[in-house]
Amino acid sequence: MRSTISTTLLAACTLPLAVVAAAQAQNPVMNGVRAIAQRQTKNIVEAAEEMPADKYGYKPTPAQMTFGDVVAHLIKEGNNYLCSATTGMKQPDMDKFSGTDAKDKLVAGLKDSFKYCETVLAKIQDAQLGDSIDFFGGRKVTKAMAGLITVADWADHYSQMAIYLRLNSLLPPTAKKTGMD
Repeated sequence: MRSTISTTLLAACTLPLAVVAAAQAQNPVMNGVRAIAQRQTKNIVEAAEEMPADKYGYKPTPAQMTFGDVVAHLIKEGNNYLCSATTGMKQPDMDKFSGTDAKDKLVAGLKDSFKYCETVLAKIQDAQLGDSIDFFGGRKVTKAMAGLITVADWADHYSQMAIYLRLNSLLPPTAKKTGMD
């Protein structure tokens, strides 16, 4: 009797794991993109939170964007345009953000923007990656290309933010972590 109960409990506990594993195996490419996106968004939000409010107007040279401009860019063009183009879902109204806005407003907008992108990326399956979509400049790209451009853009802007933090004697989030956090 005891072994029957143990076997039943073991089966009941492992069945959900098998279902999750099967679902992940069905979409290995998008699961990878979503994992990269999750890591990048966490780092970007932490970088935005790390920079003091009085440094949001900082830019290393006159030709570069301010830190606040980088955050506003990610909210507007970087996240919402890229993510909405990938699925055709209507993007939220993020034009109300400017690099001169208060840090709290920009960080909140950044978090909302990333939540929107997370929702969008969750809808894309590997079988759709070859689908053609409209992109910048009226050109057509595949959903695969749009997804990869999005996470690459986030990596680019995170490195930009990390440099701005270091130039202000602050450690970027990834410099504070160990392992692959």
